[in-house]
Order: sequence, then structure tokens, then C-alpha cells
Amino acid sequence: MKLDAKIPSGPLERKWERYQLEMKLVNPANKRKFDVIVVGSGLAGASAAASLAELGYKVKCFCFQDSPRRAHSIAAQGGINAAKNYQNDGDSVYRLFYDTIKGGDFRAREGNVYRLAQVSAGIIDQCVAQGVPFAREYGGLLANRSFGGAQVSRTFYARGQTGQQLLLGAYQALSRQIGLGNVKMFPRTEMLDLVLIDGHAKGIVVRDLVTGEISSHAGDAVVLATGGYGNVFYLSTNARGCNVTATYRAFKRGAVFANPCYTQIHPTCIPVSGDHQSKLTLMSESLRNDGRVWVPKKRDDKRPSQEIPETERDYYLERKYPSYGNLAPRDISSRAAKEACDDGRGVGPGGLGVYLDFADAIKRVSEPVIRERYGNLFDMYEKITGENAYQTPMRIYPAVHYTMGGLWVDYNLMSNVPGLFVIGEANFSDHGANRLGASALMQGLADGYFILPYTISNYFASNKQTKAKADQTEFKKVEAEVSVRTNKFLAIEGKRTVTSFHRELGKLLWDKCGMARDEAGLKEALQKIPALREEFWRNVKVTGGSGSLNQDLEQAGRVADYLEFAELLCLDALIRRESCGGHFRTEFQTEEGEALRDDANFSFVSAWEFQGTDQPPMLHKEPLVYEELKMSQRSYK
Repeated sequence: MKLDAKIPSGPLERKWERYQLEMKLVNPANKRKFDVIVVGSGLAGASAAASLAELGYKVKCFCFQDSPRRAHSIAAQGGINAAKNYQNDGDSVYRLFYDTIKGGDFRAREGNVYRLAQVSAGIIDQCVAQGVPFAREYGGLLANRSFGGAQVSRTFYARGQTGQQLLLGAYQALSRQIGLGNVKMFPRTEMLDLVLIDGHAKGIVVRDLVTGEISSHAGDAVVLATGGYGNVFYLSTNARGCNVTATYRAFKRGAVFANPCYTQIHPTCIPVSGDHQSKLTLMSESLRNDGRVWVPKKRDDKRPSQEIPETERDYYLERKYPSYGNLAPRDISSRAAKEACDDGRGVGPGGLGVYLDFADAIKRVSEPVIRERYGNLFDMYEKITGENAYQTPMRIYPAVHYTMGGLWVDYNLMSNVPGLFVIGEANFSDHGANRLGASALMQGLADGYFILPYTISNYFASNKQTKAKADQTEFKKVEAEVSVRTNKFLAIEGKRTVTSFHRELGKLLWDKCGMARDEAGLKEALQKIPALREEFWRNVKVTGGSGSLNQDLEQAGRVADYLEFAELLCLDALIRRESCGGHFRTEFQTEEGEALRDDANFSFVSAWEFQGTDQPPMLHKEPLVYEELKMSQRSYK
């Protein structure tokens, strides 16, 4: 298989314009002849479904939540990047492009990233028109704040609720199309498999999570907007429902999976408080604008924070990275926190925490101003920890957050399976080995509002379409396979809960393939995962039946996929014998402890092709060619 990224030729700044000029079009009347299936209704899915329906396509949209408003996009609190340069501080499309490439440690495609920077400004205009209540300056212009990995203020925000407000904007657009009859919404419905006819994606098989009914839906294209796979680690900042199932089942139908080892550790999470937890809570990166990160200089210093004088505090990010300080990128900030805690200078129970201190900011701008900027975040922190962060510093520690890997897509956002498009966090395309803060919302809305509507039209106009029907043999065959798998879970009747397997897998991955990885640990994980998977299929206990609401059954399917996907993740981390961004192999680091890339041997996208159950996947490499930028050792000092 040869992976063709289909990047348009010509100068970088003209590629997207040239694509739009040369693409084939579908006239408005003919758009009504095409059916599009959108799986997922977060920012990427809702914006795509609304935009495609507005253009005239007939759309079916599926989500496993009871409403699109509950999509996990609401948890992206801090802001959304865009190159509008309202601050007049030197921002530009090119600078946003450069910061994103550099932040991803030179492991993303130039063409895709430049296009993302180009369309970013239009996203803000679109959302303002929808009524998204962005914060504003006194004079009326939209306000901006800084985020990690940038030296300009380009992040637009709505207090600490940016993702929620953006999702409500997209949901309004989606609801309008539902009301007009252009979108048919299927809530509480989970995609369990992809259906191919003559090699093209032509539909999906789903399970109604309330009635248990398994059914098929046919379309002329399938769009996956199902988010990332961070919950493979069990404890993460993701909602409990987030999973890898849709993309992994597509992988097993022939879609190649790219860069699965690129997982992001977020530096500002509330520390783990005990084994009772099933998820972790993120404190927005926006807090690092005004909060200063520090630990005691002395090891095992158990004094309360207010008793530790300024001279005995180590503001380690400001010390190590003076140019960026507390806004160093997430991967670097996370590793620095881990190093401080590993050195015995961590704070709080177990020493797994560092301080995020707002005392200086409160003195500088006053407590009411800080409340106006971040009040809901401080309230959330107090409800969870019982501590008032206006009076004492927050305690934070790194945790699994976002995943840069995902299904491989070309410039059209289409996978190697014709007709299967993948958008938002579910694809791999824009962030390289590390995502900058406030870029997830930017990518999700760019894909849904401004890119997919063009590229899917080009696909329809360039390929002779054969209509599929849900009662065709291909659909019935996949339905039968899904039913057999579902019944198999219920027939095992073992002694261990689904959650116990997930927790054990997650701990293994965090220990061996988390913030730091090495060859020995990865090989150990690759030995233990198959054994755990074998025990799962022999000893799991799934209660209830298949003909009604059964969350135990839902979770069993997702954990079964994790137990296979985890092996792919570790294998990808093992073959990438370098450190880059969120993939930190301890054998490959500079004298100062920074990530050490190997551009000569690993400047490629690793794309894995499924070869069969219990068979090793096949590795394909898409070379990363840099025409505009020169790869260099990343430095934020």
C-alpha cells in the first residue's frame, strides 16, 4: 500500500486556494441525491453535520449521548486559537503555522497545518455570528489570552467555558437543520462496525443503547468524528464514555491507524486522590496565564505553601524556559513536573503534585479580575478538593488528555478507505507529536465548517456513485458478526468485572507507555497485554442481557477494543526509537533532558494496517517532507 497524502502542488500559502479552484463540484440540486452518515456530534461532528445539511446533503448523525450537547467538546475550557492579531503583537497565519509545527516537534504535515492556520480566523467570525459569547475588551473587540507554546495572544475564550459555548453554537446550527428535516439525529446509538461495498465505505452497523436493537444505515459516505482514545489508560481527563471503538473497528475493516503512540499528557490536572477514581479532572491550561508553577527547593518539604518563603521556592518552568516560562508546551511542562516530583519535591498526598499559585496575579490585578477570568474553574476546583485556590495554591499533576494519533487521512480528510472521512481528534493530521493548547477546538471546527464540505463534494463528483441499501448482503453479514460478538460477551460468565480489566490495562500502559517509555518497559507491556486479553475473553463477567439498556455490555465492547488497541499503541512506541513531543523514550534525550529526535530515520508518519486477529499489523511509512520550514531542535528556553 502506498499512502498518498494528495497535498496540492505550488507554494504553501496557495495550496488550499488552488485546491478549491481545481476541485470538482456538485451542483446544488444534485447534492440532495447524496446521503452522508456522520458519527459523533461534538464540535467536529455537529459542525460537519450542520454544514453539509445546509449545503443540501441528506445527513444522518449518530451519538451515544442522550443529546449532542453532552459531547466531550464541552470540557475544552480554555479557548480556541485563531490568527487574527487583534493584540497587534506580531501574530499572523504564518506564525500560527510555525508555532503548531514546532509545538508538534516537526512531526506534522506542512500542508495540512498551514491550511488549519489559514481558516482559523473564519472560525471566530462564524462563531460570533452564531452568538458565542466570547470575552471582549473594554472597547468592544474580542479579548485574547496566551496559551502554551506561543509568545503571542491568539486564544479567544468565553471565561472557562469556551468548549461548552462553542458546542452550543454548533448545536444551534445542527438543531436548525434537524428542525428543517435535513438532518436525522440518532442519540443513544453506538456505531459498532463499518460496512464496505466494493472497497468504499457505504454505511455503519449500530446498536440502540436503550432497546439493544442492532441495525444498519447506508450512505454515500461515512464521516467519523468520534474523538480520541485517551481512555485506554483508564484514568484520563476524558469523559467516561470516550472510546476507541469507532476508529478501531474501521481499522479492522482496512483503514490504517497513524501514530498511535502520540498521546498527550496535560500538565494541569487535579492529582489522583485514590483507587476509587474512574476519571480525572482537568484544570484549564488558561490558568497558566496568571498562575505560577512551583515546588519547594528542599526535598520532602512538608510545610504548608504559605510557610515556604519566596527564596525557598523553585519556579522551575520560569527557571528552565525563561522565554516561555509557565506557558511552555504541554509535553515539556508535564515532564518538568514529573522530574520535580521524582526528585522528592512534589507536594500534597504522596508527593504527586506541584503548586499552581495565583497570589502574584491577585496582587497585580485583584481577586475580582481573576474571578471574572476563571471563576468557574476555581469553583470546580474547590468542589472537588475542598480547597480555596484564591487563598492557597492549586495542586496539579500531569494526566492523559488528548491523542494526536488517529486514523490516517489525506489532505481531503479521507482515510485510505474511499468514502471514509475522519475529522477532529479522530484523525492524526494536524498536531504532530504534541498538540498546543487551544488548538483542538480550532481543528474540530475547521474540519467541520470549512474543510470537509469542500473535500466531500470533490469525492462525490470524482467517483461514480452506486447507491447502497441497508438490506444488502454486505450489511446483513456485518450485522450478524456484531450480534455474534455481542452475545459472546454475555456467554462468558466469568468472575472479573469489565472495569477491573480496564483498570489493570490502564495502569500497565501508564507505567510502561505513559509520560516516559523505554524499550524494556514496552516489551514487557507487549508480553502482558495478550495474556490480559486472553483472560478477559475467558473470565469477564458481563451482567444483564442484550435486549435493553446495558451499560456493562457497552463497556465490555469498548474494553475489548482497548485490549487490542493497546498492543498497537505500544508497538508503535517501540519501533519509534527517538523522542518527540508526547512520545518520550528515556533512551533518547539531550544532556539537558529534552526530547531528542532522529530526523534521519524517523521523519515519517507510522501508519499501521490490520492483518488479522492475533497477527502483527503491517507498518507503512508516509515520509514527512518539509519544504517551507527547516527541522531544528525544538527549544523554548
